[in-house]
Amino acid sequence: MSMATSLCYAAPFPNKTLSKQTPPQLPGACVTRHLSLPSLKFTARLSSSPARSVVASAASTAEAEPEMKSEAPPKVLPFRVGHGFDLHRLEPGYPLIIGGIDIPHDRGCEAHSDGDVLLHCVVDAILGALGLPDIGQIFPDTDPKWKGAASSVFMKEAVRLMHEAGYELGNLDSTLILQRPKLSPHKEAIRANLCQLLGADPSVVNLKAKTHEKVDSLGENRSIAAHTVVLLVRK
Repeated sequence: MSMATSLCYAAPFPNKTLSKQTPPQLPGACVTRHLSLPSLKFTARLSSSPARSVVASAASTAEAEPEMKSEAPPKVLPFRVGHGFDLHRLEPGYPLIIGGIDIPHDRGCEAHSDGDVLLHCVVDAILGALGLPDIGQIFPDTDPKWKGAASSVFMKEAVRLMHEAGYELGNLDSTLILQRPKLSPHKEAIRANLCQLLGADPSVVNLKAKTHEKVDSLGENRSIAAHTVVLLVRK
């Protein structure tokens, strides 16, 4: 590669005889010389820098399918709380069974099973505390084998699941809501049977009964309802 350079002199040109290749110049003129420089060659090379590797790695990762993470085991809690609720319509010609006890009345619960509103809501409270599906999913009313079944069967299964999960009953509080009949004469029998089904001491099982002040279907003796709260304790 050749490069042209210009040299300018402000003083008079030196008194020398120029070569044939260099023409004479006037004083103060610029002299142009051609200098030979070694040729430079540039070769393009692909960069193998870490930054490029990281980008390529990120692109390949983005294209790859995400890995499936294994589900974490359920958390072991020292205690669990569950709430249950149930309501049934009262109709003539059906027995009224509450807590496994047959209560004399002119009507009873219309249901697929025996319609025991108290045991149903206790079962739901236990299942809820364990984080399991409700009673209607485990014992669907579309299954003929549960037609007219005693609700004590559902209770025994709920208690089995409770022990299988490593829990026992801490305490239970239930409230029955009905206008008639009066439950005072039957409360202790109901509570004793409930304790037996739960395998629990009577001191941790509480039962209350309320009217609905003649308001809506509950107060008009057309339905019966129950609420239950349970505390399960780790064994």
